[in-house]
Amino acid sequence: MSEILDARGIVERIVQWLGSNYWGPMHSAAKANPALLNSAPGFLLKPEKIVLYLGRTHLGMEYVGPERVSSLPERLPISIAFFDHTNSDVHLLDNIIGFGAQNGFRLPLPALTIDLVLPTNAGAEELDRLSWNWSAQEMVLGLNFQGIEAPAGQFTRLVNARFFDADGPSGLKTRHIKWLDLIPLDYDGSNSEFDAFEFSFAVYQQLIASDLLVAYPLPDDFRLARLQQMNRFVEFIGDRRHSEPDITRLLATKDLSFALKMRFAAKDVFPECPCEWQSEDREAIKPDFFVVGPNGYADIVEFKRPELSSAATVGAANRQAFSATINAHLAQTRVYRDYFDDPRNRSHVKTKFGFEVYKPKRHLVLGRRWDFSGSEWRTIAADYQDVTIHTYDDLVDGVVMQFYD
Repeated sequence: MSEILDARGIVERIVQWLGSNYWGPMHSAAKANPALLNSAPGFLLKPEKIVLYLGRTHLGMEYVGPERVSSLPERLPISIAFFDHTNSDVHLLDNIIGFGAQNGFRLPLPALTIDLVLPTNAGAEELDRLSWNWSAQEMVLGLNFQGIEAPAGQFTRLVNARFFDADGPSGLKTRHIKWLDLIPLDYDGSNSEFDAFEFSFAVYQQLIASDLLVAYPLPDDFRLARLQQMNRFVEFIGDRRHSEPDITRLLATKDLSFALKMRFAAKDVFPECPCEWQSEDREAIKPDFFVVGPNGYADIVEFKRPELSSAATVGAANRQAFSATINAHLAQTRVYRDYFDDPRNRSHVKTKFGFEVYKPKRHLVLGRRWDFSGSEWRTIAADYQDVTIHTYDDLVDGVVMQFYD
């Protein structure tokens, strides 16, 4: 029996059927057997969002959420987003990924693809330029393809797929798809009043048991997990749309705080601690990070953007100096020095945060290695005895090298 439905009606009908025949039974099975939470994909049991993409050959269904969950809600909340791409001239998977080319050979996908890494040519060049660690990634690598496609009539699933592209203004573009099902459909757009679709979800009734037993591909080796997390960091800083606060927030997370500990030989990391002046009426300082060494004393790490707005140095040969931008960043760190020269401020920080700060080393992280090519800048930097300039490449390489003999 056919019905005429608007977008909301289509979504409601899909949610109703899958809730009764797929999501609901999986949720009930996991509730009856909590041991399944140790391995089942968390986003299948407790999705943050499910995104539907309607195309002319397939309906895409992408799951967004955690890889693991430790508990189940009493009822399964479903948050749905819906995108209609039936009138788009762009291939459905290019719309889902967010970039791709229309001309050239496309990689036809098998029914199941796990750990696909597919950069465009520009994306692969940018990953190389950014020193992305190819050997750290467990992957099925595709190169020199213009895109991917799901064969017509085939149920297709992508698990843990990563896509990369690059352009001048934005830098690296990254798209991670944790889990995407492409359900085949028959499309008829001949009627001027409405479009006709025919598709079946019957396959999901056969997948309930097996999907609960699927182990989402997470590295079980500590070293490999850390190296892949550093790749995620490289991808993040390669995207110029991310701001300095975005970067420091990422480094403060549980997944990446280890990078600061390893690079600066710290046992603890404290992000954005507001430190009020005790004897002056001045705005509180708030360094990006205090990194506390094994002796209980903290140094300061300050981050600026990975891309510089101007050259790092100015002036003629043998008479070079840091640019105004670099000097402005260095001036900010001098305020931190002035603050901790006052013993009352040091005592306040000790009482408030529990660590000592006395004549802290100041580390300034900014730019990329190619911004500081040549030896001239090192001569200039030597004049700043208590400030060390690091590039983002120094940070990444200083961590990664510790995982290799």
